Amino acid sequence: MEDDLLPISALQHYLYCPRQCALIHVERLWAENRQTAEGRLLHDRADTPQIERRHGVRTITAMPLSSVELGISGVADVVEFRQEEGVEIPCPVEYKRGRPKAHRADEVQLCAQALCLEVMSGCRVEEGALFYGQTRRRQAVAFDDDLRLLTLDTIRITREMIRSGRTPLATYRAERCDACSLIDLCQPKLLGKGQDVEAWLRGQIAEEP
Repeated sequence: MEDDLLPISALQHYLYCPRQCALIHVERLWAENRQTAEGRLLHDRADTPQIERRHGVRTITAMPLSSVELGISGVADVVEFRQEEGVEIPCPVEYKRGRPKAHRADEVQLCAQALCLEVMSGCRVEEGALFYGQTRRRQAVAFDDDLRLLTLDTIRITREMIRSGRTPLATYRAERCDACSLIDLCQPKLLGKGQDVEAWLRGQIAEEP
């Protein structure tokens, strides 16, 4: 059953670029560049499983997450458990190397972690945080109805794309492609006459009955 669960990281890959997601999760391709290497270094501490308690907050790093109901699984960088009226409420924290982005891919990835934590803990998770390496600051993320709906839609659409076994057409966009470690494998300038990320996502949602 666990083997059938969609990796939570695939949601972030999909919203960043459906083709990137397919190259990684359908064609099983990967390459590293400076950005991915820096991101890996940033995760080093969070990737070491440990539990600690400070000032009444229990913190777990590299915490496995899964929800059979949602069909997703992954590993949270950090989950903080805070006492509220005698109950420990989880708060996921995800580490990113860059800075806050215009799109919501990071927020969707974090919200998917929160949905897993809700299933696992039985508690409503209202908020999480994204820590960006360039700004060295946390950005609070509220798990409101709009973000939850976007996350559930992204889970469904990403799963459908991966199950289809089809890789979307390439579309070159400098702000997205030039920073992608897969650019040499993807060849978006050579192959690209496809749809952009937003058009692909809207089209997939619109096809649902």
